This record gives sequence, structure tokens and C-alpha cells, in this order.
Amino acid sequence: MQRGNGGGGGGGGGSEEEVSSAIRAKIASHPLYPKLLEAYIDCQKVGAPPEMAYLLDEIRRGDLSSRSTVVATCLDTDPELDEFMETYCDILVKYKSDLSRPFNEATTFLNDVEAQLNTLCNTSSRTHVSDEAAGSSDEDVSGGEVEIEMQDCLRPNEDRELKDKLLRKYSGYISNLKHEFSKKKKKGKLPKEARQVLLNWWNIHYKWPYPTEGDKIALAEATGLDQKQINNWFINQRKRHWKPSENMQFSVVDSIYGSYFMNE
Repeated sequence: MQRGNGGGGGGGGGSEEEVSSAIRAKIASHPLYPKLLEAYIDCQKVGAPPEMAYLLDEIRRGDLSSRSTVVATCLDTDPELDEFMETYCDILVKYKSDLSRPFNEATTFLNDVEAQLNTLCNTSSRTHVSDEAAGSSDEDVSGGEVEIEMQDCLRPNEDRELKDKLLRKYSGYISNLKHEFSKKKKKGKLPKEARQVLLNWWNIHYKWPYPTEGDKIALAEATGLDQKQINNWFINQRKRHWKPSENMQFSVVDSIYGSYFMNE
């Protein structure tokens, strides 16, 4: 597709911005655009936090609902654009697959490690309970006899050594898990001063109220809140008081059509 064709309705003196807008309009009205947008959003969702994935789905649904007002072009009207759309869709699908593979492998590995640690913790807990029960069940049984019975019930030495090795290696991780699970968060309003600090940040960054990890650390230091409290506050605040602007969808289109425009 030549640039002259992109701005045919605006005369030969069309500005660069008019040409860019014409190309963007052609991409948005192309029959393959929904597929292209879906492939692009699927790439963005790989490893994204839940709130970001929800926002991306909202953008996709918003585009689908607005398609009824867009006059779609037909295939073969612009063969060069057709080829670009088909090629770019295929590239994004492959890119999403390449992104997902290491992420899924890492997730599976961590889930396996967590399951093994939970099994080890449960085994240790059951052994501890058995020790206490054996010590109080029969007062007339000598300590030596109890020790022999317990040794008969324990796993082979190799299993115990492996368990001890894993416990030593992951003891810090297990302690953190137990600490997190034992935390009891107080429900209710945040302290007034902390809430005001969060509101001030919100008002400054209202167009895109998604704090980075660095922002969250700074907010935690300023408010005395932990990361979970800060995350929950922003999630609730966005659900109640924020909606992505209509122009946000065009930023997705810009990132897609930019590659096409640069090749013109």
C-alpha cells in the first residue's frame, strides 16, 4: 500500500499526521483487526498481574462492542495490508507461545517445589504428634521400648537424610510461608494519614493509577502499610473510582500499526 493511497481523500498535501491517521483507520476497519488485537493482548497478558489482565480484557471487550459502528473493509481491497495483517497475526501468536513456555515451566516448577515442601511439613507434623502420643499412651512402657517402636515406624535413613537436607535448604522459605499464613489482617479502614498519602499519589497519577514496584516500596515506607494492604487499596480504588479512557484503546492500536507504518 502506497502512502498516496492512504490519504486519497485529503488531497496531495496531507500532513504526516493525516497519513498516519488514515493508516490507523484502515487497520482498525480491517476484517483481521479483531484477531490482531486479540493476539496482541494475549501477549501482554502473559505473566501480567490479575488487575492488568482484567484491564486488557476490558479493552478487548470495548473494541468488540464498538465494532458495530466501524465500517469493515473486505479482504483483497488492499493486498499489501492483507498480507501485513495476516503475517503480524501469525508473528504475535508465535511470540505469545514463546513467551508462555518459560513462564509455564517456571510456574510448574514452583508448584512442584511448594507441593513437596507441604508434604515434608505435613510429614514432620505427623511425626511430632506421633512422638507425643507414644510418650503418653502407655506409662508402663519403658523409654527404650518406645524408642524401638518409633524407629520401626520411621522411614529409611535415606529418606530422612533427604528430608533433613530439603528442610535445611528451604527452611527460610518455609518460615516465610508460615509467617504469611499466620498473619491476620485487620479488616476496616486504613489509618487516616496513610490513606491521605495514597490518595495524593492517586490524584497525581489518575490517568494511569498503577504504581510500579518502586512506587509501592516508597508508599509502604511513607504509610507504614505492607504491600498487600497497598495492593488491595489500589485494586478497590480503581474498581470504584476509575475507568480507562476511550483513548487508551488507541494506544494499543498505535503500538500495532507503528510497525506497519515504519515499513512504509
